[in-house]
Amino acid sequence: MKQEQINELKERILFEAEAQKLPCKQAFAIASEVDCSLSEVGNTCNELGVKIVGCQLGCF
Repeated sequence: MKQEQINELKERILFEAEAQKLPCKQAFAIASEVDCSLSEVGNTCNELGVKIVGCQLGCF
């Protein structure tokens, strides 16, 4: 991933997360909008201390 894309991903996660929590549905949307994989979203959330919640598939 390019640095610009990484920065955009971090900004989106921090913007969407409430109380350091991000709904799984939002994680999927962010991955689609930033054009990255769900694992990249998950790894970035871990890096930022944001917990993914409400996962219906058990991915997170």
